[in-house]
Amino acid sequence: MPEVEAVAQSLRPLVCGRKIRRCEVVHKIAVRPQKPATLSAGVAGRRIVDVERRGKYLWLRLERGVMVMHFRLDGQLVWFDEGRMNGHVDVALHFERGTLGFVDRRHFGRVNFFEAPQEQRGIARLGVEPLERTFTCERLTRMLRESQRPVKLFLMDQGRIAGLGNIYSNEALWRARLDPRRKTHRLKEAETRRLHKGIVDVLRRALECCLEPAPNFRDPEWWFQGLEKMLGVYGREGKGCRRCGGRIRRIEQGARSSYFCPGCQN
Repeated sequence: MPEVEAVAQSLRPLVCGRKIRRCEVVHKIAVRPQKPATLSAGVAGRRIVDVERRGKYLWLRLERGVMVMHFRLDGQLVWFDEGRMNGHVDVALHFERGTLGFVDRRHFGRVNFFEAPQEQRGIARLGVEPLERTFTCERLTRMLRESQRPVKLFLMDQGRIAGLGNIYSNEALWRARLDPRRKTHRLKEAETRRLHKGIVDVLRRALECCLEPAPNFRDPEWWFQGLEKMLGVYGREGKGCRRCGGRIRRIEQGARSSYFCPGCQN
């Protein structure tokens, strides 16, 4: 979510107010299950009013309808000021001056057109936004009590908390000193407060990292920098915990890797 929010904030001044002259679908897999003609006809000739985010989804709000993007693992946006596009591009939005390209060489990402964002099933099912005021400690407490799942799997459920992916779930639990295998309904009040703070703090810090430097759409080799410096456990199996010195352990939960420190997460 922090990465997508950084893209939204950086893209907004670049494209808002521009009219899409033509939409070119280079690789039709990028728009599945829709047909390329549905996307092209839906966005061509329409002006971009705003750039918004919900969970891990980014969308361009048009004069009528929305163009919804999901980047999955490696998707990104590239801007071409003049001349022809170069390199791999899946979907291209051509403006009077410049072209915005959606790029995903692994073809996991998707670009679709809808009359309203809620027509996209994934968006319609999303839970609370963790950086909005509605995500209170009291609300998190109620949600945890309604579940009996391991807390890590609970955090990964997009229907509960929107945009909190695997990396930041691991990091929030580390900050809260909680074992990812703990059952949600058994967390104590003080532990829930620490978890709420851990979620909010890690996402805010990650967003700062994603905006310093901000996304550079004109550089096709650009990617987020500095995030690894803020990570306490993710990807650090066998290394020393930055808090207690214990060895970071990795286990599998829900077909994803969970990283934690057995020494200080309990």
